Amino acid sequence: MNLPNKLTILRFFLTGLFLAVIFSGVRFHESIALVLFAMAGITDHLDGRIARSRNLITNFGKLMDPLADKIMTCSAFIAFVGLHLVPAWMVVVIVARELAITGLRTLAASKNLILAAERFGKHKTVSQIVAILAILVFLSFREWGSPGVAVFGTEVAGHPWIFWLAKFSMWVAVVLTIYSGCAYLWRNREVYLSDM
Repeated sequence: MNLPNKLTILRFFLTGLFLAVIFSGVRFHESIALVLFAMAGITDHLDGRIARSRNLITNFGKLMDPLADKIMTCSAFIAFVGLHLVPAWMVVVIVARELAITGLRTLAASKNLILAAERFGKHKTVSQIVAILAILVFLSFREWGSPGVAVFGTEVAGHPWIFWLAKFSMWVAVVLTIYSGCAYLWRNREVYLSDM
């Protein structure tokens, strides 16, 4: 197994740890969850970059890298609904898009086609990771004492500015999720239209 695929598998493991920690209630669990999610996000960046630069692209990576991204981001958003941090409808939109694209990829695989991730899908994933990190920083910055409050706690319209960044980035993530999903379904329409 090559290095990019190992990083993809590591992302699954880090996602599980993230979920265990964020609901654990242990001291500094929100900060630990932030670190774990950031590490998972870094593996997402590195696996694709290494695979392309070293010509290590495999069918396993084409299928599992996007799946690991989906599990990582959807797990975090669903956790945020459970913690009453994000409106459920936003997460339903995100999860529905991911399930639709996974279904399309499964259908393509049944026809011996591999649908790799596309540029808009990567932008969508980055926007979702940024939104999740902003929410996690909002959750945890007070745990960092005076430096955290000094950097992230400046009030704007009654809330710390990181609250507004988290809110804005969540909307950007939802819009890009919808756009990238529609674009991907349209671009690969021959995969599902041929079965209708």
